[in-house]
Amino acid sequence: MKTKQKESLPKPDWLRIKLTTGGNYAELKDMMRSKTLHTVCEEARCPNIYECWANRTATFMILGDICTRACRFCAVTTGMPTELDLEEPERVADAAEQMGLKHCVITSVARDDLADGGAMIFAETIKAVRKRMPLCSVEVLIPDFLGNMDALQTVMDANPDILNHNIETVERLSDRVRAKAKYSRSMELLKRAKEMKPEIPTKSSIMLGVGEEWDEILQAMDDLRAHDVNILTLGQYLQPSPTHLAIDRYVHPDEFAQLKVEGLKRGFSHVESAPLVRSSYHAHEQVKSATEATATM
Repeated sequence: MKTKQKESLPKPDWLRIKLTTGGNYAELKDMMRSKTLHTVCEEARCPNIYECWANRTATFMILGDICTRACRFCAVTTGMPTELDLEEPERVADAAEQMGLKHCVITSVARDDLADGGAMIFAETIKAVRKRMPLCSVEVLIPDFLGNMDALQTVMDANPDILNHNIETVERLSDRVRAKAKYSRSMELLKRAKEMKPEIPTKSSIMLGVGEEWDEILQAMDDLRAHDVNILTLGQYLQPSPTHLAIDRYVHPDEFAQLKVEGLKRGFSHVESAPLVRSSYHAHEQVKSATEATATM
């Protein structure tokens, strides 16, 4: 007997996305294809792709476009990757240089097929961007490496300007929403990252609208702050397709505004909280506040 799909909720007015596909958008798309590069903007169907690409900002997705996990919220293709591209770091650096980036965000699919989860490629990409663009800050959004702390050390030793790892949701819903990832493992990774390099700001993200309660969101904030996480982003979950996790509710912008106040009250140096916010949205604006906060520790 088939499980009945939850009836789709009508999309509220505040989730209208401004479509901007001017010259910069087309230029970036052509460049990514010519260098055989992937962006999480495209693969995860980010609602801000038009705004960000029009402003010449993008989040590079390394280690291919096939993820070894099948998280119920994510649109990235799931399967078994077939290769490891050792030349990818240089191509990312070349693209970042052509874009004239001041802040470069690098993320990846989960590569559980690799012993280090792809940590070495993360480190080499950080180094390649720095070599080309010494004044460009570099943020990495990493998977949990299945708890491999040696892999985390490899990334931290490359000295990213911001280390980002998303918990995605509250503890109660973590196993239902994510594949293989564990709430406690994510917290441990963020804790160990700060222990390895206290001067490097850490960051995480929570998507709302998957069934979480208000008190659970606040508890997740407290858990992150207990490990000195500096930056928090909160956004509305949007269902990529009918086969993905159903939306439980659309969270009103006023509630996002209240959560921003709660986050700042708890000591986060920067909180981005609005329906269309994603982990890397306005990432360039977060560097200064996070750096200043860690400098006063």
